Amino acid sequence: MPQTHEIERHPLQPTQLRRIEVVAAVIFDEQGRIFATQRGYGEWKDWWEFPGGKIEAGETPQQALRREIHEELDANIEVGELLRTIDYDYPNFHLTLHCFHCKLANSHVTLLEHEAAKWLTPNELQSVNWLPADEDLIADLS
Repeated sequence: MPQTHEIERHPLQPTQLRRIEVVAAVIFDEQGRIFATQRGYGEWKDWWEFPGGKIEAGETPQQALRREIHEELDANIEVGELLRTIDYDYPNFHLTLHCFHCKLANSHVTLLEHEAAKWLTPNELQSVNWLPADEDLIADLS
């Protein structure tokens, strides 16, 4: 009599993506234009984004945003209300992006990490190639 083997089956587990939590400054000027920056490095080089970055241990999102803007733009900002939190799955990680309404505390900006930057009116926002996670917010702002 042939021997039978029992095969144990496990339900498929979804791939667990690495989770990254970041903040972004949606910086408005007095004319209602919005500051956009172009990435100068990495897989998403040349794509446009709102400046910002990772929240470090022990920081509030607002503290992280002030630190990141100082590191990236050598600028000081006033952080206002939370505009939106976006959850987005990139191929290799899950991003939680907290977007805040901000304004520059002074007019001094120096690009320390970005390739380029420009002020865009809401009607001009679609003229650049935004990172995928930013696209829903761009639609809201346009």
